[in-house]
Order: sequence, then structure tokens, then C-alpha cells
Amino acid sequence: MSAAESLAIVAAGVFFLNGLLTGVWKYLQMRKSPDALAHPYVDIAHRTSLMYSFAAILLAYFARIADLPETVAFWSVLFPLVFFAGAILTYMIHGALKDTDNQIRKPSVLGRGVLPPWVVPVAMWALVIAEIGGFVVLFYGVLRAVVL
Repeated sequence: MSAAESLAIVAAGVFFLNGLLTGVWKYLQMRKSPDALAHPYVDIAHRTSLMYSFAAILLAYFARIADLPETVAFWSVLFPLVFFAGAILTYMIHGALKDTDNQIRKPSVLGRGVLPPWVVPVAMWALVIAEIGGFVVLFYGVLRAVVL
């Protein structure tokens, strides 16, 4: 098993376990809430953890079949996984702090503080470039292996 595939498989397990644990967190918040709802970002952290676990499995499979140098495949898997993990962590922080129900709404808050206005757009564009860029390179390797 390549390093890229191993990394993606481990990430899938971590994300899935986090999805299960945030599901318990979500349930506990729902039990205490008069409207039976968890904080929006606890709900989002739960769902994205589960979703990203399956996305990581896809990355692992693509890393296995991609016709790419191993180093290229590794970085193509690593970049999306790092940003998946960062997104989940951000959602969990907002859920724990209960500081916002929309992290894009201006001003961008974190706890009792306000982030500089450039932080969220820069982070979002970095996420877009890393996730899509990493996947496009990996998918190119898959296409080379399967079609070209």
C-alpha cells in the first residue's frame, strides 16, 4: 500500500470516528434543547466528518489506481485531507463556542473576538485551491491509468 493510500485510509478512520463521536455530542445537545436541535455547527461537524470519511476512501482508491509518481499522489491526497480536517475542526470550534451559526457572515467571529476581514476569504480560497487542485491532479492520474 502506498503512503498516499495509507494516509487516506487512516484519515477516513479518524473522520468516521469523529463523525460517530460528534453524533453523540449532537444527540446530547438535542436532548437538552427545548427545540430538540443541536447547535448548527455541531450538526455540521457531525455530517461533514461522516461525509469526509467517505471522500477519504475515494481518495485512497484513486491513489491506488492513479498513474502518478508516488510523491505527486501523496501531495494530491494530503492537501484535500488537511483542508477536510481543518474544516471539521473549525466547525467543532464554532459548535463548542456557540459563537455563530454562519461563519461566513460578517463580521467573522471566533469566540468573543472578531477575525480580520481577510481571514475567512483567504482561508476559503486556500481550501478551494487545495481541495480541487489536489483532486484534479489525482483524477488526472486516474484518467491516465484507466482511459489514456
